[in-house]
Amino acid sequence: MTRPALSAAWRRAGAAAAALCAGLALAGASARPADDTPDAKAAEHIVAIEGMRFVPATLTARRGDRVTWINRDLVPHTATALSRTFDSGAIAAGASWTYTVGEAGSIAYTCLFHPAMQGTLVAQ
Repeated sequence: MTRPALSAAWRRAGAAAAALCAGLALAGASARPADDTPDAKAAEHIVAIEGMRFVPATLTARRGDRVTWINRDLVPHTATALSRTFDSGAIAAGASWTYTVGEAGSIAYTCLFHPAMQGTLVAQ
């Protein structure tokens, strides 16, 4: 290949690459973040209720994730948000209750039967 032909080929390749980059930049500007797409899989989280405690006491989850409280104590408990964002009602011994995380924010919750039991769900 002669030098002018090589130079023209490089110019064409450079123009194509620039067009591709511009197209990708425009597409990326309107795209949602990967963790906010409908195809993103929701995670499953477990909060054990045992020894009159929520374990873990603080859980961080994303919107759309599912959190399941499993009562491993011998008495019923609740998982009730102080803001009333969620309320499990009575969770019998050996039973569970699941909540799908909605809005972002920090949600303090308690057991209505045992107010000393406290937890926090941090929703991102």
